[in-house]
Amino acid sequence: MDPHDKHLRPPIHRSWLRLHLGKAYYTGKRYLLWCSPRFNWAKERIKEWLPCVQFAHATPLIRQLRGDQMEWQRNKVTNLKLAVARLDGLVLHPGETFSYWRLIGKPSKRKGYKEGMVLFLGQIGGDIGGGLCQLSNLIFWMTLHTPLTVVERYRHSHDVFPDSNRTQPFGSGATCAYPHRDLMIRNDTDQDFQLCLRVGETHLEGAWRAVRPPERRYEIVEREVRIDQASWGGYIRHNALYRKVYDLEDRLLEEQFLFTNDAIMMYSPLLPEKQ
Repeated sequence: MDPHDKHLRPPIHRSWLRLHLGKAYYTGKRYLLWCSPRFNWAKERIKEWLPCVQFAHATPLIRQLRGDQMEWQRNKVTNLKLAVARLDGLVLHPGETFSYWRLIGKPSKRKGYKEGMVLFLGQIGGDIGGGLCQLSNLIFWMTLHTPLTVVERYRHSHDVFPDSNRTQPFGSGATCAYPHRDLMIRNDTDQDFQLCLRVGETHLEGAWRAVRPPERRYEIVEREVRIDQASWGGYIRHNALYRKVYDLEDRLLEEQFLFTNDAIMMYSPLLPEKQ
């Protein structure tokens, strides 16, 4: 085991009681946080779009998986439509903070959510509201290309799929689990920002819009890319993400460190030998 990297330790398996007590504890803490006067929570939504796109992105709705997992993919689209209906048009005024779960609320059958794919303790399974990480991933990725401030974000603990057709750097997403694994974004600028979302025919589409045109361009790059083999037999994927900031004449102004990622790989990083 590499002594300087705690993420090379074997996965911890906790008892059912420990998991439920832990969830109850962190759920209570999150509800208290939402009542805290320290935050000015964003809640206003308007139908009219603000005039200037700051950054826009789209991700495919359906990934070709095994046959028994395709139903989860279709249910995910339903879940995304319900969540998008709670967020589309949200205005983030200066000084306000966006909370992903505070606005969406708890996914439940009563609200129309279906069983979608989730990853829990390194195991793929189904749960009500599964698949909403695609939405938090999209919002987080778009936010990295704006001057908005990410207050809270949780990285994915497992690397589920190989890099085939990957268009974003590894580790550039934001996992979510109601209510304690939240995505929180604060507007520290002097103008309104608006979150615009849509579930299209083939893609989940999003944009941050604002009153004025963008004054900077952002590029996300990865460094320190490596795969480590842990003493317990698994593989850990590591990288660090940085953000390059350019002015409108494409001159590099600065490079900002964002965060590091360490995730347990759920597939073999080694190519099979040719027969």
